[in-house]
Parts: sequence; C-alpha cells; structure tokens
Amino acid sequence: MSSESNVKLTIALDNPDLDAEEQEKETRNLLREIRDLDVESAELVAVTEIPEGSKALGGFLLGVLQAEVSFANFKKVLGFVGDRLGNKTIEMEVEANGKKLKVKASSQQELMSAIAAAQNFVAAS
Repeated sequence: MSSESNVKLTIALDNPDLDAEEQEKETRNLLREIRDLDVESAELVAVTEIPEGSKALGGFLLGVLQAEVSFANFKKVLGFVGDRLGNKTIEMEVEANGKKLKVKASSQQELMSAIAAAQNFVAAS
C-alpha cells in the first residue's frame, strides 16, 4: 500500500498532573495499544526540532506519538482514540493527501467533535 493512500496521525497528550516519567509511561502504553490495531506504523516522535513549549525525554518529544493508518482503518483508530482518550487533553494532527488538520480537545464532547472533523477532513481529501 502506498503512503499516499494512508493517513498520518500525530497525537500529543497533555496531562499537567503527570511528571515527565509518568507521561512517558502513559504515552508508551498508548503506543503499544495503537500498534495492536491494524496500523501501518506507530512510533514515538523523535526530537529533531523542539517546538516552543515542548519537552523532550530520551530523544523523543514527551507525550507525542505518530501513527500511519490506511484509509480503511482510519475510523477504527479514531474510535479507539475517542474511547481511550475521551477525558484527556490532547492535540491531534491529521495529514492526508498533503493537507493537514490540527485539532485540540480537552473533554469527551470536544474530542468527539474533533474526531468528526478529522473524518470529514479525510473524506474530503
């Protein structure tokens, strides 16, 4: 499957109640669970340039992961994200066919709206 037919998701977790080590553990657990879904790839985001306000730990951006997902499995992965991260503050960037959409959610309702926007965005791409 060519990468042009895939959707790239970047998910950044933001939990001020966790210290860096706890946030890394939570991110790695989420990464493991996403890998169990039918995704093309899923990795922590390596530090190449640190965006303003970001923290890095062990060569990776703290709380940030990327997954590449086929169009066919995109809704399944978003459903998982909604179930798993519904009450957490996250930023999600969706990239499909050279276009990007960035959304932020801090409640179940906001996340459901963000997921709907992402699905519409990918369907229109």
